[in-house]
Amino acid sequence: MDRRAKAGQVVVQYSSDAEIAAAIDALVVVPTLLIALDFDGTLAPEVDNPLDARALPEAQEQLMRMLELADTRMALISGRALDSLEHVAHLPGHVLFGGSHGLEYRLDEGDSALPMSEGHTAALMKLDVLMHELAASAEGAWVELKPAGRALHFRMTTPEDAERLHAEAVARVAAEMPGLTTRFGKNVVEFAVHSATKGDAIDRLRDYVGADAIFFAGDDTTDEDAIAVLGENDLGVRVGDAPSAARLRVAGTREIAAVLKVLADGRATAVSARKN
Repeated sequence: MDRRAKAGQVVVQYSSDAEIAAAIDALVVVPTLLIALDFDGTLAPEVDNPLDARALPEAQEQLMRMLELADTRMALISGRALDSLEHVAHLPGHVLFGGSHGLEYRLDEGDSALPMSEGHTAALMKLDVLMHELAASAEGAWVELKPAGRALHFRMTTPEDAERLHAEAVARVAAEMPGLTTRFGKNVVEFAVHSATKGDAIDRLRDYVGADAIFFAGDDTTDEDAIAVLGENDLGVRVGDAPSAARLRVAGTREIAAVLKVLADGRATAVSARKN
């Protein structure tokens, strides 16, 4: 299906049902499959209050189905801190979590500690003051607290304030706190005193579960880091119109829910066939 995106009238080609089915058919037969998913904008529509976000019911249904399949592991990989991610996910405890863009992990044996030296802590406190100062300059702006960073959100500001806050945040951090990791997302800019990416999370979780292949879907710029480390036996799906290296592309959260149903059906059939 063709669709003209608003920015520059670029023609975007979404993957056909046949293309999706063929790619999933080749994926689901592997012995151990890791299904790794971004949350906001992928499973859940974007909302003004991040703690109110929930996966679409039709997507949640497929996640619950796949959690029960043998030799199949489920992971959420998000820019959210772990506690925030667990709060919105509403999934059983055997789900794996990669939070804060691959800085935090909640695995079967519990949380993976984030190393914070005195220098890291001091830098985080300084960053906190700076981000709150910027947020106070525009109605609707707010600061998300993360274990190793701060994210300045401007989704609910005016377009003029959003543009100003984005530019000022980047300029001031570069001048006053050079060396921080900077990430750009939809209506948000984030700075961290540690460096990691969703690609790091994919690599770690692949090794952790011994995955023969990975299915990953995401909708934002930071998700490209995960897509970039996928191998030839893996499958990446990009949600939305932005440029991507993913093999497949769909329009939005409802389309991802439909893809997850195809994935759940195919994996269930493959697992059942191996048992018989």
